Amino acid sequence: MLRGIDVSAYQSATYSTDGLSFVFIKATEGRTWVNSKLSAQTKRARDAGLVVGFYHFLWPGNLTAQAEYFVAKAPDRPGDILAVDWETTGDGTHASNAEKDRFIRKVKELRPDNRVVLYCNRNFWLNIDTTSYAGDGLWIADYVTAGKPRIKARWRFHQYTDDPLDKNVADFESRAALRKWAGDA
Repeated sequence: MLRGIDVSAYQSATYSTDGLSFVFIKATEGRTWVNSKLSAQTKRARDAGLVVGFYHFLWPGNLTAQAEYFVAKAPDRPGDILAVDWETTGDGTHASNAEKDRFIRKVKELRPDNRVVLYCNRNFWLNIDTTSYAGDGLWIADYVTAGKPRIKARWRFHQYTDDPLDKNVADFESRAALRKWAGDA
């Protein structure tokens, strides 16, 4: 198991990279929000030699516009991982299962040189998802023992805590194996 974190504008641009192999950075949300620390957080990860991923917080509606906004704002480098963060929004709504699937497919169409994964919590995966479509891989949030999410599905990344920040593990033998997978989109 490889160790990693995910960060957003709420975290420092000088987060610790000790012992990490990867980082996911929140890039965008909806069609108007961009992480003000995106460039600095990305530089920190690249300078440490980490595999880098970017995620978009999905809102219902305007899926093509959201996908286009995300790929316009997230750095465009082959081998980076792109993710959709599918969960309840601040106003209590969420994108539908079909919207989640359309968004992933659109991002894959717009960025064919990048892996695209689905991030969601255990409840969404078990109770809202009806297609099990996760693009190139599932990134599951389930706050239990690292690497042991309570789902019966192949997963690539597991967020197991948010204390003191979002910590993740990846189901790869080595950073080189993760980098190869990410680069073989």
